[in-house]
Amino acid sequence: MLFEFLHSKIHRATITDSNLNYVGSITIDEEFLEKANIREWEKVEILDINNGERFQTYALKGERGSKCFCVNGAAARKVQAGDKIIIVTYAQMNEEEIKAHKPTIVQVGEGNEIISYGK
Repeated sequence: MLFEFLHSKIHRATITDSNLNYVGSITIDEEFLEKANIREWEKVEILDINNGERFQTYALKGERGSKCFCVNGAAARKVQAGDKIIIVTYAQMNEEEIKAHKPTIVQVGEGNEIISYGK
């Protein structure tokens, strides 16, 4: 049997932009993707701290060092620039994998500065 567990999390990033006229997804600074162990095109869940919205999309690689978190397409209606968000991914694991698992967490501060990251 497989169980779904938190795989990675980017905690309290700030939305820098939203683009209704883009095809979809969330564009995330490449450094954040690497540190959070999130792959481009991977399904992510977005939790908006300001308004309680929760939605799923996929991650796109943004320019390294840009500190961008831009929600694109229809989901752009669910967030505003300046909103604080949490981005999470999940993984399915069996009993043995669960025993050794620790999620990757990236803590984000003001100005989308990385405060800490790791397992």
